[in-house]
Amino acid sequence: MFYLRLARGYRVLDLGRWILTAAVSAAAAALLLRALGRALVDPPGTAAAVSAARLGWCLPPLAVIGWLSAACARALPGQRPERIAGLTAAGAGPVRIRLLVAGETALACTAGSLLALLGFLVLRNDIAGATLAPEVGMGTGLPTAAPLTLLLLVPLMGAAAAAGAVPARDTLPGRPTEPAVRPLGPLRTVVALAAVVVGVAIELYGLHSGARPLRVAAGLGTTTAVAACGWALALLGLALTVPLKLSLAGRLLVARHPRAARLLAGRGLEAEALRLGTPLGLLSLTLAAVAAAGVRWATGSGPGGPLPVVEAVLIGLCAVAAVGVTLIETRTVRRPLLAAVRRLGAPAGLLRSAALLRAAAASAVVLVTATAAAGLTALALSR
Repeated sequence: MFYLRLARGYRVLDLGRWILTAAVSAAAAALLLRALGRALVDPPGTAAAVSAARLGWCLPPLAVIGWLSAACARALPGQRPERIAGLTAAGAGPVRIRLLVAGETALACTAGSLLALLGFLVLRNDIAGATLAPEVGMGTGLPTAAPLTLLLLVPLMGAAAAAGAVPARDTLPGRPTEPAVRPLGPLRTVVALAAVVVGVAIELYGLHSGARPLRVAAGLGTTTAVAACGWALALLGLALTVPLKLSLAGRLLVARHPRAARLLAGRGLEAEALRLGTPLGLLSLTLAAVAAAGVRWATGSGPGGPLPVVEAVLIGLCAVAAVGVTLIETRTVRRPLLAAVRRLGAPAGLLRSAALLRAAAASAVVLVTATAAAGLTALALSR
């Protein structure tokens, strides 16, 4: 009942976040139920690797559910400070607030999972056609514990990610600290650049080592195990370099006697580099993967069914949503600074120009990172 009372105070952003979480959870639950349905109709003696591969297709949606839940939960204290302040005044400490946010996220994930289960059961009731019948295991008995066990994974993943993302600090009741320009540190720079260089070297070695070819799913081509490991390391390094590029872009904006718009944009981008780095880095990798897959599929090798396309759309939607949530969180944190600038007499056009400059610089960073990641992906699949 407590979560229903919270839902009564939802605004448009809260309702959109709840619906998006439920929709993504329904899609992930549908993939888990599909794996179960296919396992029910598999003939005896089917290799365990086949079922493991089907469950492997469910891991990316579960990962993006955790990521999206963490991003939404981390932004909640800043978006709804009155709610968090009210809970604190009622005696709820950081631990209980974490549990409440986790419970709210779990409720949304559970709603999506139950919706997917309802559709699964309806299709199994002699409604699914010849195409969908094997996907839902129509004509076979359905163990009661199997779908319930699978569907518990989605709420547990979302709740755990949300609970771990809510900060347990004194600023939790909606009093965000002012963003400050923090140096990223030489260790982060060295680790990110080393991961890119070492990953590319391993990838090139794996492509020319004459190792056994490894066929990639969804008709994306072939590679080798060593090249795949190097490719993953290089992509991780590229994602880690996004905060460095954002900070560098901010410094370039304030170089050589900047005007007020450039100064505000550059300092703001430097202050937000760490906060925006992770979602923009993952968005860049998602765009690169979609671009590389689109090029491969357009040259003649199809995706091998609708499943890769569905997963690509799902992951892309979650990446864009997480970036949007982070941008809203950043604007909430910067609200006191913007109010102070307005009180000093800054015109609205100046703030809009600074925001446009920040957006252009961040877009350039995403484009450069996505292009590099797409090139590494195409190189890894060039065999």
